[in-house]
Amino acid sequence: MQTQTEQQTGTDWLAVLDEESRGLVAAVDAQPDGRRILEGTLDRDGYIHYLVQTYHYARWSTPILAEAGHRLNRLGRHPELAALLIQKGEEERGHDRWLLSDLKNLGWSEAQVEAAERSPAVDAYTGWNFFTSRSGVPTAVLGTAYALEYLSQTRAGVWAERLKAVAAIPNIHKSVTFLRSHGALDGDHVAEMKRILGPLTDPEDQEAILFSARVARAVYPRIFREGGASSHPLAR
Repeated sequence: MQTQTEQQTGTDWLAVLDEESRGLVAAVDAQPDGRRILEGTLDRDGYIHYLVQTYHYARWSTPILAEAGHRLNRLGRHPELAALLIQKGEEERGHDRWLLSDLKNLGWSEAQVEAAERSPAVDAYTGWNFFTSRSGVPTAVLGTAYALEYLSQTRAGVWAERLKAVAAIPNIHKSVTFLRSHGALDGDHVAEMKRILGPLTDPEDQEAILFSARVARAVYPRIFREGGASSHPLAR
């Protein structure tokens, strides 16, 4: 018996990937804090929570993507996708420093950020991607990368502008570097990924990429505060 993902692979699989990515955007918008950040009304504690959790997965983006690319090369498979993964790893380098800068402008030191508790969603996200890059189907990492870059293209720039427009958070104009930069960059990244993924016909790779996009859709929205509760990230 075929799984749902296996049934969806084939010539229309990129359309399914876009559908999963749109589902991620909708799931984020449905979170209370996701709705507030879209409206620009998210409070300081909620924004700090979001940035801290984002830091705790973004810091691993470069090694995860690079390991997947190098592993594809070791396996002698998909050299263009291997190059894309390694390139994307380099593109993500230093983005965690943007987050630390934004948090510093909100009054959080690097030591506080490092000590803050990771949400289960962050552990699930990084754990899954480390598994696929090191032991699973390495192309799967492109599923989470595509879905998150689709989210950034659709929402990051809008979030930054609305947070600044409402200005409910003190010093917010100096604290949206990560969002503003991702909103500007990731539109071109999505188009590039779609171009390179287009010729991919291997059903196992297609299935792995779609499954990882579905994992991102399920896990990523949970990096926001549960129920939008008013609380700081907890120190370890």
